[in-house]
Amino acid sequence: MHHVELAIKARLEDSYQPIEHVYFPETGIASVVATMTGGRQSEVGILGQEGMTGVAVILGQDKSPNETYIQVAGNGWCLPVENLRAAIAQSQTLRDSLLRYAHAFLVQSSRTALVNGHSKIEERLARWLLMVHDRTEGKIYLTHEFLATMLGARRPGVTTALQMLEYRGLVHAKRGEITIVDRAGMIKLTHGAYGEEEQRHFGTASS
Repeated sequence: MHHVELAIKARLEDSYQPIEHVYFPETGIASVVATMTGGRQSEVGILGQEGMTGVAVILGQDKSPNETYIQVAGNGWCLPVENLRAAIAQSQTLRDSLLRYAHAFLVQSSRTALVNGHSKIEERLARWLLMVHDRTEGKIYLTHEFLATMLGARRPGVTTALQMLEYRGLVHAKRGEITIVDRAGMIKLTHGAYGEEEQRHFGTASS
């Protein structure tokens, strides 16, 4: 393994391309994004210091239909896939640990699909900001356009939802920067979209 800087928008995996390295972020956040024909995109997973890229590799595949890139800059560790496979072959406990993580990540992805299909835009935005907040410290540096891509929503809808969160005193937002002011209030606003599953599988903060 070697230490690497993870710059914003750095691509860690390309869709349908062989995965050559896996990454273990220490700081920063990476998004796993699915793309439909025509270029429409939506985030299907998020990972930070609790996780790693390369879930497909853990499950015995060499590529993924999704792409993974850095959305909040940070640093971490990089490991060639062949080294990871060799380590998995040698260690049953490592294999079991990685499979538990892969399961947790798939739970997160299925939860995201459920929320995106049934929750209001402000509930989805609140959940997503809480998940980012779990993996960062302090302010969240993101544009409305980027938020729209992550949520699979239109930018005007995201802007309106963010204004609603700010009106309620839950966040403070200015250009490219969001600060969560009332985390407990944000959790309540999600109406169950964020909480138990994230905490059970990732041990993330709840208050």
